[in-house]
Amino acid sequence: MATIDRRSATLALAHALSAAEHGLPVIPLSRTKLPALRSPHRDAPDPLLCRGECGRPGHGVHDATTDPATVRALFAAAPWATGYGIACGRPPHHLIGVDLDTKADTDSTAALRHLALRHLFTIPETVVVLTPSGGRHLWLTGPPGVTVPNSASRLAPGIDIRGAGGYLVGPGSLTAHGIYRTTPGTGHLAPAPCPGALLRLLAPPAPLPARAGHPAQGHASGHGLVQFVRAAHEGQRNTRLFWAACRAYENGIGDSLADALTTAAVAAGLPEREARATIASAARLSNLDSGN
Repeated sequence: MATIDRRSATLALAHALSAAEHGLPVIPLSRTKLPALRSPHRDAPDPLLCRGECGRPGHGVHDATTDPATVRALFAAAPWATGYGIACGRPPHHLIGVDLDTKADTDSTAALRHLALRHLFTIPETVVVLTPSGGRHLWLTGPPGVTVPNSASRLAPGIDIRGAGGYLVGPGSLTAHGIYRTTPGTGHLAPAPCPGALLRLLAPPAPLPARAGHPAQGHASGHGLVQFVRAAHEGQRNTRLFWAACRAYENGIGDSLADALTTAAVAAGLPEREARATIASAARLSNLDSGN
């Protein structure tokens, strides 16, 4: 067993060094897929927020690095590590992981296809990693300055997103359930840019400063949201409608505002059927986020 563990650890380090050489920040992982190094502050009497400022390892994804010497030092401090994690949202690639889970009651692949058809985007050829459970991780890249948050089943059931502050288990990692492997034919690819329409779903625009006619005002009545949708130009109609509908449902006025949002979207040039489908998507996401 010790021989197998040493071999697994050696292979994990080799894979991690290769990933780091390609600009992907890495950390050692245990067989549980959790960071292999424990926090140096675990015995502190009071909770301590430290993301590595103390200079010691053991801060999870905040330890991730592309420096070969530091990678070796991290693995030397965790000789039991049999895998590695790749930090998402970090330069130069700003990696975004689309985790298509496999569960008996969900078809995440079909859900992603449905989203692609509805929002008019195509998943490009990119790195695809097979998980031991039969799921898939799609690797995409985001633009600098855009923060994609982590989420679980927010886009659709079974689709998890690994963004800033998250990590993906790297191919070649050995876990308690098996080995993560690159799908044949994709290992030579570089992570492809995330399609713009998908990126807008993953990182909705932040509210602008409050001013007349902007949705930051009028959330209670929904007037600002309606005007926001009505002012949409070609290429942003669906995105604005989806964002506004999400805000409406978050504020408990989604159902009562649905007709007004639909009318505004149609006035902006969106077909009524597409507008109602987009609002329905926002309603479903709201139900998922609230646990209903």
